[in-house]
Amino acid sequence: MILNVLNPQPVQIDETILPFTEKFTYLGSCVTPDGGAKDDIIHRLGKARTAFRMLNPVWKSQQYKLSTKTRLCRSCFLSTLLYGSECWRTHMTDQDLSKLSSFHAKNLRKIAKIFWPQRISNEELLEHCQQESIEKILVERRWKWIGHVLRKSQNAIPRVAVQWKPQGRRKRGRPKTTWRRTAEAEAATMGQS
Repeated sequence: MILNVLNPQPVQIDETILPFTEKFTYLGSCVTPDGGAKDDIIHRLGKARTAFRMLNPVWKSQQYKLSTKTRLCRSCFLSTLLYGSECWRTHMTDQDLSKLSSFHAKNLRKIAKIFWPQRISNEELLEHCQQESIEKILVERRWKWIGHVLRKSQNAIPRVAVQWKPQGRRKRGRPKTTWRRTAEAEAATMGQS
């Protein structure tokens, strides 16, 4: 969502004018004027870090198998980390993806008890823990959401928003990367149409 920051229109409810804010949280996601995902990713990393730390006794415990810990990891802290991630990819940089991947790998190393003198690549770590990379999880979540939206009725707002094609001419230069264009590019690389 990109807002007109130069000339913000005041919002009035029952003769009370609400103050303008640079960013706010709505339904658990951080909304900023530029519509970027950076603040939301930082917010989600903080929440996931807290969720992971709350389960420290489980991660350190010897009585649970690695498979149980990784399933718990995926259901508890990964769901917290990736909440709302279906819409991130358009405004997500490689640096943001790197932050998410390194956070995931760091936590998997703690769960698998792989510490410093032991050197293991992230691919080997994911294979050892039988987990998928963050990038693959993000793509899966996005396509699951696309399927959910496309099964809705023709008049449902999310479906109308996804299928909307603006009329008229666009400005000169390269078109902006939109959520729809990102999804179409992913479909092309996966061999879908």
